Amino acid sequence: MDKYLLSILVCPLCKGSLVYHKPAQELICRFDRLAYPIRDQIPIMFEAEARTISLEEYDQLS
Repeated sequence: MDKYLLSILVCPLCKGSLVYHKPAQELICRFDRLAYPIRDQIPIMFEAEARTISLEEYDQLS
């Protein structure tokens, strides 16, 4: 994932910063506990496409 692109992308819901999770190819919003997929190197920033992160996954990010 391009570092510049990551620096300007924000969560579409809360406008908070995102964390790149390389193994899962996702951008994660810690505040909303949502993971947005990256498909073919394109972030899919729609709430309907995001998955909710479990508390266990959230704890592993910290």
